[in-house]
Amino acid sequence: MPATHNDTICAIATGTSRAGIGIVRVSGSQTLSVGEKILGFKPNPRYAHSCNFYADNGSIIDNGLAIFFEKPSSYTGEDVLELQGHGGIQILSAVLERVLSLNVRQANPGEFTERAFLNGKIDLLQAEAIADLIDASSKELARSAARSLQGEFSARIEELQEQLTVTRVNVEASIDFYDDDINIISETRLRAALNNTIEDLDRVFQQANQGIILKDGILVVIAGEPNVGKSSLLNTLAGLDSAIVTDIPGTTRDVLKAEVSIDGIPFHLSDTAGLRESIDPVEQEGINRAKSAIAHADQILLLVDATTLNQQDTDGLQPILKAYVSDLSLTPQSLTNLTLIINKIDLSKDPNPGLSKILIDKKNIPVIRLSAKTKIGIDVLKSHLKNISGYKTLASGSYSARHRHLLALTKAKELLISANEKASKHLHLELVAEDLRLAQQSLGNITGEFSTDDLLEEIFSSFCVGK
Repeated sequence: MPATHNDTICAIATGTSRAGIGIVRVSGSQTLSVGEKILGFKPNPRYAHSCNFYADNGSIIDNGLAIFFEKPSSYTGEDVLELQGHGGIQILSAVLERVLSLNVRQANPGEFTERAFLNGKIDLLQAEAIADLIDASSKELARSAARSLQGEFSARIEELQEQLTVTRVNVEASIDFYDDDINIISETRLRAALNNTIEDLDRVFQQANQGIILKDGILVVIAGEPNVGKSSLLNTLAGLDSAIVTDIPGTTRDVLKAEVSIDGIPFHLSDTAGLRESIDPVEQEGINRAKSAIAHADQILLLVDATTLNQQDTDGLQPILKAYVSDLSLTPQSLTNLTLIINKIDLSKDPNPGLSKILIDKKNIPVIRLSAKTKIGIDVLKSHLKNISGYKTLASGSYSARHRHLLALTKAKELLISANEKASKHLHLELVAEDLRLAQQSLGNITGEFSTDDLLEEIFSSFCVGK
């Protein structure tokens, strides 16, 4: 049956693992009729009926609660029925099959939420926040998602839109009355209004960017020669024995991964094969994968064995660091994301942990002395990772956001800067008005005011089926 928004749809809205309660959700124009056939009576709106769920032959499939939500006061804006029964997958499947037999089709991923968006119950930002709230991996991210779901992010976008509307009205009025020598808005007022909107947009961008950090996390790659303690550091940071640790060089042949949360900020750690010359084809592949991981890392932790250093001062570290930079073909941008880790200080003559800096290619590279084995200096490293993540606790809070939101905000800012420059050069106001129109359209893409079908499909296809 072709998928249309006129169909009545259903799906299991809870997880498929063993549970005390499971829910089958129905939405669409035939929902009330479906309810009457399965329940044996017409359910009252917003009333929890304790009742049986019947098969077509009159036998009882399950017993539970049935709640009917009459449109438009429902999640989707359509008539919705929730059949809340026992959480066994066989029972839920039987209830679902009964609903499907009544000229109802299986919902597509995210289709309930998509219908809520299309029926004006929520905007696109709130729809995405629902997915983020479900997938939240930390309390901080859950709070950010809840803030977006409640409409705080949308309200800030709406405020920006309103500011642009006022400015556009004044600019376009000035265009209309240009021949009458009536100046509706002066250059000074116009530029002040644009600067004010740009400043507000920057604040919204900052809040959204913090949400991106909480959602996507930071990819940290641990690199270095064999036997410098990369696997030990991964295990210590993750609090697990994720990687095999031996005294045999070349133990790690692939990229090993672990997740760690530092004050709510997710870090995706990757332990890589030791960087050295090797004739072993398996180890060579591991080294190639290590270099690929390094190239795509947000942050690189380059480990050096403290016991192999001839001297502990920064002059002794410079040639080591330069050799790695050359071997890995690190870019200037990579250098800003590089931290040198001096490991095994418990075995060296200078066991004092700490954070310092070393200058190479005109960039200050952080240097941290620690022991992954004894955990000396690990707190220094964790604090450093948090500081370089870019996350800041904002008094105004953060919003759960997507990269498309940041791109739209960036585009809107570029257009406002362009409009400001044109105003300062006394160019035609028609050009300023066009920049303002495009900036509004860019902001409208965030909330779904201007959205393509392809964008909607991409967003809602990432949802679970019953949401």
